[in-house]
Amino acid sequence: MSWAVEEWKEGLSPRVLQKIHELESQVDKLKKERQQRQFQLESLEAALQKQKQKVENEKNEAATLKRENQSLMELCDSLEKAKQKISHDLQVKESQVNIQSGQLNSSKKDIERLEQELKR
Repeated sequence: MSWAVEEWKEGLSPRVLQKIHELESQVDKLKKERQQRQFQLESLEAALQKQKQKVENEKNEAATLKRENQSLMELCDSLEKAKQKISHDLQVKESQVNIQSGQLNSSKKDIERLEQELKR
């Protein structure tokens, strides 16, 4: 088959044949170069898609972490309010205990005084 392709070159001068050979070599070289660049382009496109997917995954993870952080902040606020309420309730109860302790001491003194009066 290649002899048929070469048939049209018969009768051409050596100089023209040399130029045809150079052009064919150049075409082959350019075809190989184009194939290499096509492969590079496909590789770069695959790498780009992989990076885009990675960025998308990281964005999703960042959004998830942001929501989780917000939830934890709300939980911390809620716990802080509960702590403050419990602390306030404890102060109120300690105050009540102190008042009742004072009343108990006063009542004990009253009882002792009354007992002393009864003994007389």
